[in-house]
Amino acid sequence: MTVLHPAESLQQHVLEIGARLQGHPSDLLVSSVFARELHQQQHLFDALGMTDIAQTLVALELQPIPETEGRALLAALLELQQKPDDFVLSPECGDLYTNREAWLTERTGAVGWLGAGRARREAITTAFVIVMRKALLDYQLALTALGDVMVEQAAIHRLSIMPDYTYLQAAQPTTLGHYLLSFAYPLIRDLERLDLLFKQLNCSPIGCGSTNGSQIPQGRQQAAQLLGFAGVIEHARDAMWQADVCINCVSILNTGSITLSRLAEDLQIFSTQEFGLIELDDRHARASKIMPQKKNPFALTHVRAFANKMIGLSATVTASSRTPSGQPDNRLLIYGELPEAVRQATEVSELMAEVLEHLRFKADRGRQLIESGWTLATDLAETLVLECGLDFRAAHQLVGFLAGEFQQYSVSVLSPEIIIAACEQRLGRRIELSRAQLEKALDLLHAIESRQEAGGTSMSSMEAMLNACSAQFTRYREQALILRTYLEDKEEELLRLAEALATR
Repeated sequence: MTVLHPAESLQQHVLEIGARLQGHPSDLLVSSVFARELHQQQHLFDALGMTDIAQTLVALELQPIPETEGRALLAALLELQQKPDDFVLSPECGDLYTNREAWLTERTGAVGWLGAGRARREAITTAFVIVMRKALLDYQLALTALGDVMVEQAAIHRLSIMPDYTYLQAAQPTTLGHYLLSFAYPLIRDLERLDLLFKQLNCSPIGCGSTNGSQIPQGRQQAAQLLGFAGVIEHARDAMWQADVCINCVSILNTGSITLSRLAEDLQIFSTQEFGLIELDDRHARASKIMPQKKNPFALTHVRAFANKMIGLSATVTASSRTPSGQPDNRLLIYGELPEAVRQATEVSELMAEVLEHLRFKADRGRQLIESGWTLATDLAETLVLECGLDFRAAHQLVGFLAGEFQQYSVSVLSPEIIIAACEQRLGRRIELSRAQLEKALDLLHAIESRQEAGGTSMSSMEAMLNACSAQFTRYREQALILRTYLEDKEEELLRLAEALATR
């Protein structure tokens, strides 16, 4: 919503409040601090309206507000919920709450009953929690969609052979499918953490007063039910602002963004000419302005940059919470920054899903990188243990010696005679190794299929992991969809109740 200067009549209510303070805020305070505060709260408009409507309905039910005034207030709130053209935001009117109050003052004298016994911080905090609930469900759905793409691509590429890397050096043979699936499990852990976070956010702060409740009946349970909350935050002072929940949220965003950044870093390296394992689709790349041969994986750069932003936001949210417990300025920035961060995390997850869905794996290059090097060295050492009776340390030393001696070649240059002779020379032991045993040790498909235990690259192991991950992503997706539908239905029900009562 564009910030505009309101007509003087809309400022009258705020001026009356200012008169009680024996002065007006300075122009600089308005243009910098108030404007910034209002900017951080604009996205709370709809949720703040729902909060006011629910509180007014409960006040009518419990009768601290007269019926005539209550119905008039409901009618004005419902009109404001439609964002009429004559409602404009201005920092001169203060924050979002007082901007709304100024507009309502122009239309009904019943505005004096708005929020009786309730601090405006409570109303804005409730709106913040409502917005965060929705945003987190959208983020959960994006993560499950990303997980589905990972599982799908892992299944397609379960036999797409490539080297795995440690220290950016070829380590052991793997498949693109096994590699991709390693990122599905951190997503599942993030979904587990989000599930707990949603349960914490799905408790209502409404009706907590300022620190210890109110003598005016608030109907906390009734209001919470109207807004779709599972219950209320038990302690009124704790309900005013739960700093640890915000820290928990940004921590999840941090871990989730770092997981995707790690994947993006790898894919960016794999897409270089030197590795040449993958190519991003043109829709996710950007051409160089000066170098016509370059295809820059720009989508991956954005994923990495978002992770950097989340590391900074994590420090900001944590530092903002390290204040005296009743300090309201510790939330002013968070009202805007945290929901926006969840929204961006959702977009980044959707972007990464799209990148994975459309990237191209260069199978010939994957096989070439293995066959031209020593990534099967561990398989050879393990064969010497299993077939020749060497202990693993001795086998490791022997294969390491051979890798040094023949480093300009690949492991395929070895023959049984070379290995047997090297063993006598280095270890002083005679072993028997047949050509069939050596060929089996250096067979790529055997290297993949022989890792049969849980978590390995074999087809049976991969099938088990693919099924388990798919089931988890389906469960979390269905759960998020049910919750989102429930909250949408509760909003519609609340508005119907308000309209029926206001027009009765």
